Order: sequence, then structure tokens, then C-alpha cells
Amino acid sequence: MLWQNDLCRVVRADEPDYPGFCRVILKRHARGMADLEEGERNGLMAVVFAVEAAIRETMQPHKMNLASLGNMVPHVHWHVIPRFEDDRHFPGPVWAAPKRERGVPPERVKRAEALAAVLAARLGR
Repeated sequence: MLWQNDLCRVVRADEPDYPGFCRVILKRHARGMADLEEGERNGLMAVVFAVEAAIRETMQPHKMNLASLGNMVPHVHWHVIPRFEDDRHFPGPVWAAPKRERGVPPERVKRAEALAAVLAARLGR
């Protein structure tokens, strides 16, 4: 876990091809954003946007992807994904068929290791 508060937690996704890929997961169970109170929606989105900003600052990606699908796991969570022109699936979504072989530059992995500190600075402990 990278960060948490009473509303949600931020975790690294277990995606070796995508260092810096994070999930923002609502702590209580809700199937969709419309099931949240306005304050919860606003608080959750503030965290999603802070995570996006922290990843952009730390990873310096070509593009950021934000997704809230929930087809496999019907629980409110957001995918916050840094995308690079040389990543395995670019320009398709990370869930599409790969376009190239595995291989992540070591400096990208190293930058992803700094995310917890950057999130703590943006969101507090």
C-alpha cells in the first residue's frame, strides 16, 4: 500500500510491465460512483487526481490513463496508469493484446519507487 485515509487506499497494481500503475480503491463496498454520497465522490476524485499528478511528476509519462471499469470486480476503484510510447501495449489499452515484447527501462522502475513519498507529500500521511 502506498497511501490511505478513512475513505480509500492507493496501491501499486501488480503489473510488471507498468511500474507506476496504481489503483485507488474505496474502502467501503459500493458498486458504482452513483452509489456514493457527494462528499465521498469528491473526496475519492481528489485522491484520484492527486495520484495522477504524483505519477505524472514522478514518472514523466507520455500520457496518463484513468479508468473505472469494475466489470470483473464490481467495487468502486480507479486505475491510474502512466503510459509511454514504448510500453508493451501502446497505443492500445493496457488490457489489449501486446504490441511489443516485455521490457521496462530500469530508470522507469526506479522512478516508480518514489511514488509513496510523492503521494505522502501531496496527500499527507
